[in-house]
Amino acid sequence: MDRKKILICDDDEGITDMLELVLEETGHEIITETNSLNIKSILKEDLPDLILLDLWMPVLSGDQVLKTLRADENTKQLPVIVISASRDGKEIALDAGATDFVAKPFDIDELLHKIEKYLNYNFLKIENKNP
Repeated sequence: MDRKKILICDDDEGITDMLELVLEETGHEIITETNSLNIKSILKEDLPDLILLDLWMPVLSGDQVLKTLRADENTKQLPVIVISASRDGKEIALDAGATDFVAKPFDIDELLHKIEKYLNYNFLKIENKNP
């Protein structure tokens, strides 16, 4: 299996810890971050293959992060699954450019299925072949 890199950004450390434990079992490399302000610097260092992003976080919300990602040529095709307990979270996430949405509390099998679906769908790595 091709080892993929997943960035989990959620201000709830219980969620990031649980997701990290579950996703490490799938053989993927996991990066966790509880402060959405740090995402930009993480992406400059090491572009993940997929992002799990909480919608409601302090300072910089998930939809603001997502709009920034979609405006950047290097990350506009990056699969981002938004997770949220918000009643209107799906609409907000999809309007901001989310690839998919999972409501909290989520079914871990459903989330794993969506993660594998987008990791195996190779639309994201577009090589920059400038001369």
